Amino acid sequence: MTDYIVRATAGDHQIRAFAATTRELVEQARQAHNTSPIATAALGRLLTAGGMMGIMMKGEEDLLTIKIQGSGPMEGLTVTADSKGNVKGYAYNPGVMLPPNQQGKLDVGGAVGEGVLSVIKDIGLKEPYVGQTILVGGEIAEDLTYYYATSEQTPSSVALGVLMNKENTVKQAGGFIIQLLPGASEEIVDQLEKKLGEITSITALLDEGKTPEMILEHILGDFGVEMMERVPVRFHCNCDKHRVEKALISIGRKELQEMIDDGKSIEVNCHFCNKNYEFTVEDLTELYEKANR
Repeated sequence: MTDYIVRATAGDHQIRAFAATTRELVEQARQAHNTSPIATAALGRLLTAGGMMGIMMKGEEDLLTIKIQGSGPMEGLTVTADSKGNVKGYAYNPGVMLPPNQQGKLDVGGAVGEGVLSVIKDIGLKEPYVGQTILVGGEIAEDLTYYYATSEQTPSSVALGVLMNKENTVKQAGGFIIQLLPGASEEIVDQLEKKLGEITSITALLDEGKTPEMILEHILGDFGVEMMERVPVRFHCNCDKHRVEKALISIGRKELQEMIDDGKSIEVNCHFCNKNYEFTVEDLTELYEKANR
């Protein structure tokens, strides 16, 4: 498996950690949506976070959705993940272009702008859990760190990165989430803060050839890190023609009749993977009859 997430524990179970390498996943998303370099970086970061946050959920059917709605030209991002390492997502304006920021890097914060981060967890209860926070910079990792501190009261360090090749394909992508569990000692907190302060860039570590295990060993080695499991992660959309048919039936007979009366085929696009599904007038007539049953 080339793309995967490692789950680990350290500091006598006072720390839990996740680290991911996601180059293929992010490259697949880039190809599916024909994203600009900035949109690739933003979406890639959120897809990586979604993968790690998804496997934190316990249930087989649990679903996580992360939405960013911003004032910048990208407008927003949506990512959905399950507990098995399947992730999908899209940028609202995938072609956004901006000059580099003051550090000479892709200006993800400028593309996202000010706004709101929402985390929706559907864990089989009557209503999904929804946590919302403001965006603190639009660079995504900092926004998720802030979300964990304020909405889930879990002190966390989130690092996410996407490194592009000159021809705008994805060279490296990955990240980590390191969290302090309730009752973590002050000594552990201070040591961990010091260690995390030494990390300059997650993509630099990946580009040096470090694996997720090596990255966690590098950060948490002094705390007695123990790797718990390794989960494959992939860009995967579960849309198919049958699901789209059900969605069309659900819009109602009146709308279906109007489409039939137009006398033209229609195309329905899946936001998540950008796949198009064509329905001829004959297909729509069949769906209209099904809607009558």
